[in-house]
Amino acid sequence: MSGRSGDEDDERLAAEGEVAVARLAIHSGDLRHAADHLCDAVLADPQLPELHEALAELCAAAGGPAAARELFPLDGRVYLGTVACRAHVEAAAGDWDTAVGLLASAVQYEPARPWAHAAWLAREDLPGLVDPDAVAQAVARATGALPDPLPAEPADAVRPFHDFVQAVLARHDDHVLLLAMASGLTRRLGDTARAVELAERAHRLAPGYLPAVMLGNALRSAGRPERALAVWEAELARVAPDRDDSSSYLAVDVAELYGALGRPAEGLPWLDRVLAAEPEHPKAGPARYGLRHALDGDPAHLLGLADHHRAHPEHEYAQELLERLSHREPWLGLVSGATEATVNVLHQVLAASDTDRDTEIDCTASTVEPPSSVLAVRLALPRSTVGYQAVGEPDPRLPLTEPTTRIWAWDGTDPRPAVAPPAPQSAELVRATAEIFWPTVPAAYDHAVRLAGLPLDDLLGVLVHPPMPREDELGRALLAHQPELWVRAVQVFACLGIAHHRTDQPWEGSERRRVLRDLLLGPEDWVVEAAGFALVAIGWTQPRTRADVAALLQQRLHHGARARRTRVVTILRSLSALVLAAPWMSDEDRALARHLTAREDAADAGADSEPETAGRRETAGRPGTAEESEPAGEPRPGRLRRLFGRG
Repeated sequence: MSGRSGDEDDERLAAEGEVAVARLAIHSGDLRHAADHLCDAVLADPQLPELHEALAELCAAAGGPAAARELFPLDGRVYLGTVACRAHVEAAAGDWDTAVGLLASAVQYEPARPWAHAAWLAREDLPGLVDPDAVAQAVARATGALPDPLPAEPADAVRPFHDFVQAVLARHDDHVLLLAMASGLTRRLGDTARAVELAERAHRLAPGYLPAVMLGNALRSAGRPERALAVWEAELARVAPDRDDSSSYLAVDVAELYGALGRPAEGLPWLDRVLAAEPEHPKAGPARYGLRHALDGDPAHLLGLADHHRAHPEHEYAQELLERLSHREPWLGLVSGATEATVNVLHQVLAASDTDRDTEIDCTASTVEPPSSVLAVRLALPRSTVGYQAVGEPDPRLPLTEPTTRIWAWDGTDPRPAVAPPAPQSAELVRATAEIFWPTVPAAYDHAVRLAGLPLDDLLGVLVHPPMPREDELGRALLAHQPELWVRAVQVFACLGIAHHRTDQPWEGSERRRVLRDLLLGPEDWVVEAAGFALVAIGWTQPRTRADVAALLQQRLHHGARARRTRVVTILRSLSALVLAAPWMSDEDRALARHLTAREDAADAGADSEPETAGRRETAGRPGTAEESEPAGEPRPGRLRRLFGRG
């Protein structure tokens, strides 16, 4: 067995084809055409032996490596394959410093490719033939864009370059710049002890900004953050960040390291000092939002990051921080989960080893739940039925106001879609667009723009006629374990599509506002949450709409709080999270959302403390079914009178 993957085999075949064409061109005297094909070949497979043989043939045909340089020009916008080939040509010409520098450029732009697995880079005499200044510059170029630490694949690709650098260091162990740069490369490859050793030597030889920065980075990676702070603060005491542009970035690093140590309050003064001298600093402003979020967790600081990035799109750090702090946070970075009793039962059935698409469950809940939960059950187990015994008060089937948009109808306690299914092509586009995760709220809004051209009727139809999950690993996992998340994701992105409908219309009086308002204030359902998220996303991206969005969300939140006094409101926790994700809401409404969340958490904790067997008994004549009575007090989501029966 070769051990090569299918992709690697395809790349080798592509490279071999390019080399074959290049050799034909060499034999016909069309050397520039041959060079172009070799540039394509080196991208496909940098280690192909025939490629390097053909490069040698091209150099010979051109009159030697020095003459062959002009076949791989480096002026203007340069093709990566040209850079790689030129590096090998320079090595053949004996210009080792240029060859190493070009190889480092290739590593910089595509580190996972094995550019450094070159025979000439492993020459034993090469470390004595290069200028350590040139090598230090090459290391800086190669490592500048590398992640820290490097994942396994690029680490393997970069390691020969690292080994060459270490061999040069063995000859020039007092070269401060090379020591400092080599520390950064070594750190990325996971040898933090060696990285600290190299940086400490550089710092001893020439205390200053660069050695201090590299030493602090190495110490931090080695699990010695307090020592890193001491090094950095000593350097900042030497050159104040409010009087030196370069050290302002180090001050930001100090502030954020305090945040990482759980002491964000100690980091804020460093950022204030930088911002006092440079209010438009590209990192200090975003970092301040990040530390303030670390102090109190208020999403207002995340909204501040979004507003900052909209005002300063060149400040990419604001976007990076926003993504990091939104990651896997309900509504900020992923669809919120569901808590309905029918969903809990669905999870129990799906967890059984003998469950398949033909499994039937006959699920009866004590009170009416959001009808979309039925969609989740039937998505995974289409032969199943769901019924409800009673309707709570206030009636969750009724809209808060008289709507012009209706997506659900009720036959007693049985819900049914009130709109037709979407056109197949519209359903497929929503299927291809819906996600359960997103980088940030504005990113989710922007991603849904591809749905802007769909007919409004189709976007409404997909809310109650969701397509099957995509046939990929995540889609299969959702269908097998948590189909409700897919239903909710479809509804979220359909509502975001509605948010993009007829954006030529001013927000007030627009069709998109009318429909989203109707859905938000409609019958109690997951669609309420989806419409709420779409409105929140509009507020995040269009500040002029925030007051109106706040008024709409307030109406729904207060209704949910009143309803919770007499019955379970399964969407209340998620609705509260939406209100908290809209920091422009009033302090009173946000306080109410936090109170309601705490109350739901406390109720859940009380339910979790009950004995698992309390109230359970077998139902006569129904083998394999169980009946569970309600606990004393108000009914709780997750409690079913009859759990399920297997078909």
